[in-house]
Amino acid sequence: MTALDHPARNGTDGPVPPGRIPFPVVDEVARHCLQEEEPETVHIEVHLPGRLDRERLRSAFTEALRRHPRILMREAPGRWYRLRYEWELTAEPDVEVVSFPEAGRCALRDARTRALTTAPPLSLSPPVRLEVVEGAGPVEGSEATDAVGVPTQPHAAGRQHKGTVLFLTINHTALDGPACLRVLATAAEIYGGRDNSPAAPPTRTTPDAPQNPGETPSNWSPPARVAPGTPEPSPGNGMLVTELPLPHRPKGSPYTVNDQLMIATALTITHWNREHGAHPRPLRITMPVDDRPRDATMPIGNGTRLVEVPFAPEELDAHATADMPALLQRTALRTRALKSLPRPQLGHGAALLTAPVTPVAWRAALTRGLRRAAAPWTSTTLLSNIGRIPYSLDFGEDAGRAHAVWFSAPARMPRGLTVTTASTAGRLHLALRWSRSLLSHGDGAHLRDLFEHYLHTTEVTP
Repeated sequence: MTALDHPARNGTDGPVPPGRIPFPVVDEVARHCLQEEEPETVHIEVHLPGRLDRERLRSAFTEALRRHPRILMREAPGRWYRLRYEWELTAEPDVEVVSFPEAGRCALRDARTRALTTAPPLSLSPPVRLEVVEGAGPVEGSEATDAVGVPTQPHAAGRQHKGTVLFLTINHTALDGPACLRVLATAAEIYGGRDNSPAAPPTRTTPDAPQNPGETPSNWSPPARVAPGTPEPSPGNGMLVTELPLPHRPKGSPYTVNDQLMIATALTITHWNREHGAHPRPLRITMPVDDRPRDATMPIGNGTRLVEVPFAPEELDAHATADMPALLQRTALRTRALKSLPRPQLGHGAALLTAPVTPVAWRAALTRGLRRAAAPWTSTTLLSNIGRIPYSLDFGEDAGRAHAVWFSAPARMPRGLTVTTASTAGRLHLALRWSRSLLSHGDGAHLRDLFEHYLHTTEVTP
């Protein structure tokens, strides 16, 4: 049973009756591998130009939770010899979900830090928190800031601020970013009284039918790792967010912006590894694929499936940009072929590993052992491209609609680096998140500069 077996309801069928749902495969594997030093959180950061009424927002978000009852869940207690973990659905939240931290110069920095270091507990419903930081949104555009709030663009440091920033922190064992964004869009519609239905997906001029992707690197050899930079003594994750122009793509191109982002990520890591003396190896980049609808019927939970996009070392060498059209074409063929393949969310091996034939505690020990043993074969990094935000996130006349939305995915070792992108108002919002045992903030800033450079190189003119 998966999260997709329990679609969200629109609230017209009354309160959710008490019940239990066995953990889907993704949730169980994540639950087995929890680590205190690097919490599995997803962070969503939404910038609004105006202010929100506190009680009205609390009421709207609580009502949105009721309209998507699958989010109102907590881990049910059980004995060690039980065969499954189970989610217990609740009619109401166990705790106050919405909070308003004290405003101040460090409020934005502190909210980002909490989103990386403190996961909502699984024992309380729902496993998500919404922090509202007032007076923290830039007047124009956005500034790039690291996890401790240090401006990374000198011209951004002296700006005057107003507006509101919403921080959603999600326990990734239970939920993913797109599902929680759907709930926030419902809250915006309730609060502002304006339609927040998803926009129609962009029209694709490229054929949907996958073609033969050609020869690709073998998955039997360990892929490249991100070379260590300047590790920091404190555990956990660091993060940097920035706003970039959307890359240009000629009309009718056989590739997508996602393919351009994939190549920019691959070239960035190859350049970084070359600078740090790492031996060239094939890259494998994990890419989440989300086939769920974005309307009120969207299933709430962990609903993406993961595929791995391979690159051979010679495709990404120092001369790779000389024939960028060919690299874009090959990448587009690979991503389309991978998206079209029917596959369990984490592959067939994970489905077997979570079969309820032995006590869940035994499977947990086995899963952790296999994870450590398989670490050398883990993909190089993860690129999660949310794409164009499908909702206006319009909170009405006073608060306005979102002009920037950032996501970040967990960055535990052995990957140690994740790249998450989304686009709003014609701009690309990039979040780099890394394990502090691998990289420092200075390393993150350099990776951001490399990514911006290589993204620009993918802009092939006719």
